[in-house]
Amino acid sequence: MTKHPDTLKNRLNKVYVSPDDLADHIADIFKCPITIEDSNHHVVSYSKHKENIDEARISTIMNRKVPDKVINGLWKNGIMPRLIDSDDPVIIPEIMEIGLGNRVAISIRKKNEILGFIWAHTSDQTLSDEEIKLFKETSTYVQKFFLQSRQRRRKSEEGYKDFFWQLLRGDFRDGDEILRWAKQLNINLDGNKVIVVIKFSDEITEQMEKHAYYLSESQVKVSVITRLFDDNEFIMLIRLKDEVHPKQIISDFIQQFIQKMSKQLKLKNVHGSAGLFYHSPQNITDSHHQATEVLRLKEKFPEKLNRIFMYEELGVYQFIERLYEFQKQNHYQNRQIETLRSYDKTHKTFLLLTLDVYLQCDNNVYQAAKTLFIHPNTMNYRLKRIREVSGIDLKDPNQKTTLYLDLIIENLKEA
Repeated sequence: MTKHPDTLKNRLNKVYVSPDDLADHIADIFKCPITIEDSNHHVVSYSKHKENIDEARISTIMNRKVPDKVINGLWKNGIMPRLIDSDDPVIIPEIMEIGLGNRVAISIRKKNEILGFIWAHTSDQTLSDEEIKLFKETSTYVQKFFLQSRQRRRKSEEGYKDFFWQLLRGDFRDGDEILRWAKQLNINLDGNKVIVVIKFSDEITEQMEKHAYYLSESQVKVSVITRLFDDNEFIMLIRLKDEVHPKQIISDFIQQFIQKMSKQLKLKNVHGSAGLFYHSPQNITDSHHQATEVLRLKEKFPEKLNRIFMYEELGVYQFIERLYEFQKQNHYQNRQIETLRSYDKTHKTFLLLTLDVYLQCDNNVYQAAKTLFIHPNTMNYRLKRIREVSGIDLKDPNQKTTLYLDLIIENLKEA
């Protein structure tokens, strides 16, 4: 590059009437094609180009979005974590398997929130240290465009956050008041909505905030309406883009969110949950309470609820503590369980454990035997002894349901 960096810096001060003008001007400065994307990798603008353009750029322009193959490749090669974490430009060598040529990229951010990215298709060109420094400064100018665009959608970040807090707390008098506030802030509360909570055991850092905000923005099947951090919890209000199989979509979203955060940042004990879906925004507070309840119960029953993320999947665990309190007030004891416990203690057997596993396995002898690492014949013998010792009728659904609930409460007592 022949021009002095100060001259180039002055050229960035020019006011642009459209994002395409901005991309073209940056491309003219660095003499290479430029693409500007939002945080969800949708194309905001791209500059003109001549020849030697790689497959990734062509596909991105045609689809107005970076192909999933390219995004996945950037994650696998550790590029996306570096872009999210770093305030400086990232030099990206060619990745042939995803059709990506040499690049220099930088994230556009406001504090810890990723607004988008600038990609320079450098090809065989190498940017000098001064050019790299100037490329970093371009993100500041592009940031102004993003903030202006967002300003049309949000009056203020704090007002947006305050509104979400009021929804979570249930502070509004009625649905009309909620909709009036939502209209002022240009927030769309149509459709079925659900609260998702991601809970971290680690202290929240700026790096964790950056990754969480990025992941909340770059979703395909869900739309994150708003989100915030509350101590060590990341709370999101989510609307589905597709109403088919909503439970599966949210469950997959939570698991993928946890997996990416844990893997990229080497975090342990990250948990996630979701409440029930509601159409009325007045019920957002209910969904939040339910999501919080799932997390609380997962701590009490870590093994039983390990794969549970949705409130509707809790089943009997939704009310098991209330049943326990009722039994305690009435000094209730299950005579059959006490008989088996006494027999096990005297004869050094495992009949009560066998019954518990058998009921958890939905009366499947072979699955229960596999879980207990015993032969099915041994399992059948134990079931016979259970019937003989306690008088339990394992063909009576009422008895089995009662025993199942009482054994869960036994685990609750231990916890």
